[in-house]
Amino acid sequence: MLSTGDNRLPSGISAYPLLQEHAPGDTIAWHDGKAVSRNTFLRDVHAVAATLPAGQYAINLCEDRYWFLVGFAALLVNNQTSLLPPNRASGVIAEIADDYRNVFCLCSGERVDIGIPMHRIDGRVPGEGSTSRAVPQIPARHLAAIVFTSGSTGKSRPHEKYWQDLVIGAKMKQARFGFGRQHAKQTIIATVPPQHMYGLETSIVNPLLNGVSVYSDQTFFPADVHIALQATDGSHILVTTPVHLKSCLAAGLDWPAVDFIISATAPLDKTQARQAEATFGCPVLEIYGCTEAGSLATRRTITDDHWLLYDNLTIRTHKDCHAVSGPNLPEEVQLHDVIEPVNGRQFNLHGRHADMINIAGKRASLEDLNIRLRGIAGIHDATFVIPELNNNASPRLAALVVAPSLDAAAIRKELAQLVDPVFLPRPLFHVETLPRSDTGKLPRTALLEMLETLRSES
Repeated sequence: MLSTGDNRLPSGISAYPLLQEHAPGDTIAWHDGKAVSRNTFLRDVHAVAATLPAGQYAINLCEDRYWFLVGFAALLVNNQTSLLPPNRASGVIAEIADDYRNVFCLCSGERVDIGIPMHRIDGRVPGEGSTSRAVPQIPARHLAAIVFTSGSTGKSRPHEKYWQDLVIGAKMKQARFGFGRQHAKQTIIATVPPQHMYGLETSIVNPLLNGVSVYSDQTFFPADVHIALQATDGSHILVTTPVHLKSCLAAGLDWPAVDFIISATAPLDKTQARQAEATFGCPVLEIYGCTEAGSLATRRTITDDHWLLYDNLTIRTHKDCHAVSGPNLPEEVQLHDVIEPVNGRQFNLHGRHADMINIAGKRASLEDLNIRLRGIAGIHDATFVIPELNNNASPRLAALVVAPSLDAAAIRKELAQLVDPVFLPRPLFHVETLPRSDTGKLPRTALLEMLETLRSES
């Protein structure tokens, strides 16, 4: 865990297996409370692959993580490409479908009425209807997936992921986290959807290539996570976000110990990390990454201020920005975050370029302001919002808060002790909930719509 080592793969390889070497009875997933072996999974992959439509692209909408895994693998076998939308909004899916020819949807019971073919793949008992257990070889340069950004800073953008790049990235994570090495039976419990790059790497590619299993039923709410931890044998890794982790800690449940917790999608507060380590009896580790490049670096929140790059990755400075390169990236990827290199392997993170604001000559990170706002006792959730600006006007921050027991004056009084007065939000609106995505992110478009509605009603 958080180790270093040589994770280089031989050059000139034309194909990589869908699964790492495995014993036939090894568990790859837990589905409906039962362990699914890797041989059963392979039979399902071959059976589903034989039924898929001929289109080049498939939007994988499967909410059941096992059938998402089967569908993802079956598309690889058929030399087809998974399209992974940032959310399940019908308008977003329709926009993606318009950009790709010969597209259809994979589903596991879900229906989205967008006028394109839906192909349901979960209408079977795992392992029935097929006898093939051969491990397919997937061409290294096959376009395995196109993943779309979350839209937290604007319109979603597509990013291509080739099979060899996912394989090399998986070996980097194996070298850092030691998946499957601590215990013979280790299960991923993930609160993030598999369509998200973070969820894809940790809960889909990991079971294929790093010897762990994955729990497939819903694990969005704390009670779901608690059930998953009790319903599966062996040890566990909780893959989650700061928002989901906060909900688990507030649930007041008696949590069993896990091997370690991985958090990503937003910086994790040290106080919350300490509470999580005490509650779950394990280290809390953060991943830093982006849709464009996948996961890049890690840290243990309570002890590390710096982020440590995965082996064989390099960050270079280009004028006012930084870019990362490595064997899992077809080309150098420019980072949208403000990076401060410490040495060749470590760096500090100061927020996204898009989050850096300048008011009256004073600069701050919007994410840092959010962490301070959410840390006020009595606030369940909150976010600052930069309204749309006209004529290059100076920004005036607004805030949306979920805090039933606090009024606006009390919140501003507490916040005034934590931030410069120029960053105090005006207006500040109370809301029942924030429009968070499945990964806990806040799409900017949704925030601006909420802010405009609240202003018109006030």
